[in-house]
Amino acid sequence: MPKAYWINTFRSITDQEKLAAYVELAGPAMRAAGGRFLARGLPAHAFESGIVERTTLIEFDSVEAAVAAYRSPAYQEALRALDDGAERDLRIIEATPEPPA
Repeated sequence: MPKAYWINTFRSITDQEKLAAYVELAGPAMRAAGGRFLARGLPAHAFESGIVERTTLIEFDSVEAAVAAYRSPAYQEALRALDDGAERDLRIIEATPEPPA
């Protein structure tokens, strides 16, 4: 089963306190659901139409595991804490298998 990647970008952040509350809850929720944080923060560089915005990349064992993490009560609590404190773009992408050598 291919791994999956959760890519979360913050288009805008309007309330730092709500964001901090979200981060406090979301990290443990993702780890409890089997997520492994691979990268988070501002991009070192952005090219073409890229925008320098806070981004998080989390690896899961499958798309189903990533979707279950999103729907989990613990993550839903984190979303309630964030409320209208940020506008985000969240995607879950299935990993592409390596082509045979």
